[in-house]
Amino acid sequence: MLPTLIHSLRRRRGYLALLAVLTLGLWPSPSGTPDGRRLDEALAREFLQVHTRNTPTTYYEGREGPTGFEYELARRFAAHLGISLSLRSDHQIASVLEAVRTEGDLGAAALPLTPEAPGVIFSRPILELQPVVVYRRSLPPVNGPERLAGLTLGTLAGAGTDLVLGELEAEHPGLNWLASQELEVAELLRLIEDERLDAAVIFEHQFRLNRLFFPGVERGFSLGDPLSLAWAFPADGGLALAEAANGFLQALHEDGELDALVARYFGHDDYLEYVGARTFIQHAHARLPAYTELFQEAARQAGFDWKLLAALGYQESHWDPEATSPTGVRGLMMLTLPTASDLGVSNRLDPVQSIQGGARYLRELKDRLPASIGGEDRLYMAMAAYNVGLGHLYDARRITEQRGGDPNRWADVRESLPLLQEREWYRQTRHGYARGGEPVIYVRNIRRYHEILSYMDRSQQQFYLLNARLPDDEEEKLLQLAVESPP
Repeated sequence: MLPTLIHSLRRRRGYLALLAVLTLGLWPSPSGTPDGRRLDEALAREFLQVHTRNTPTTYYEGREGPTGFEYELARRFAAHLGISLSLRSDHQIASVLEAVRTEGDLGAAALPLTPEAPGVIFSRPILELQPVVVYRRSLPPVNGPERLAGLTLGTLAGAGTDLVLGELEAEHPGLNWLASQELEVAELLRLIEDERLDAAVIFEHQFRLNRLFFPGVERGFSLGDPLSLAWAFPADGGLALAEAANGFLQALHEDGELDALVARYFGHDDYLEYVGARTFIQHAHARLPAYTELFQEAARQAGFDWKLLAALGYQESHWDPEATSPTGVRGLMMLTLPTASDLGVSNRLDPVQSIQGGARYLRELKDRLPASIGGEDRLYMAMAAYNVGLGHLYDARRITEQRGGDPNRWADVRESLPLLQEREWYRQTRHGYARGGEPVIYVRNIRRYHEILSYMDRSQQQFYLLNARLPDDEEEKLLQLAVESPP
């Protein structure tokens, strides 16, 4: 009776409030006894067994180590319990729930809150998930349900978006859609760009995290009411673990930490946006002079063109010595805490230490690459590793070999890096999922900034007026043409 009632309320705003009450520890266990067996077992073994997925919204290996919204939440929850965290990340949504039913303490894998799911109970809602329709940019605007007629849509099975499409189909019979258990969001977006799908239904934050990697995909419209992300626990393990999680999440919400984590992981989607020549030149005049000598000295010691180091610093922080990224890297060259420690950088916010450390780190990465990589290819791969890490770069080189490319050529490796976002490829690699499209855009941007700095340096007399004012529209067009380079 209860699942039927919930289903009938799914499309109402009161649905989330109802679920919040039901999942705050008031749902009875099958035995009717709210025992603490699962919590006691976790405390006794001194680790929390968490089942997750290797995706950008859940868990993946970033350049600063393990990261991801749900990884960070689970890590904090384990610390709250006074135990360590054990992760198994080789899951799809369906296998996460099955693992929770049979062996795990907790499922944290961008799971939609669906109380009718057998054998599991859910935590309180953690995050609102707004379904959106995205579509191929070459199509006429898809700005309402009536525009879906004749289109082929895709979505992920079990993610909650399939439920939304099922409800839409009841209102629009003949809707053409399919749900896959084998794909992840990046693969859906790739299918749209490759014209094998017309559109897809995913969540808003997923599109924001991936939009720069798939410029041929456009946001359409919001579809239905928001769903809720929640954690799953085994229904036969008692309520104590779920109640402990609810208390932890409630406290995190009340002190603002939960909102800060959401903003940290999902509120910054413009990191890789290319700043146009006009804005870049403005910053070059207003900010760069304070650090030019530091870049020049660091470049002399590390053996780089100082303008390249400056371009990398601009991509990392826009030459802001106090910059802090959503994932916690800091300073003008945005060093991680472990990297800074290895380099002897005691204060990441000190621009002298940061620039010298960043230059040494880029040199170390370049020196650690195989001797078979030469010339500019070696430099570009070192810059890519600065962004994504050497492990993921090596994974991309192996994929390049599998695809018949040359792992020593940046032009071939940059074609393979985005494949680290696709399950078919990243599950074959040592380091798993990576935001592989990011280092491609990262290197391209640095090359463009470097070209602009080099062009300005070569053309100080011809463009001497740029030292006193910003370029007008015609001059900016000339600069843009002058610095065009292959992506």
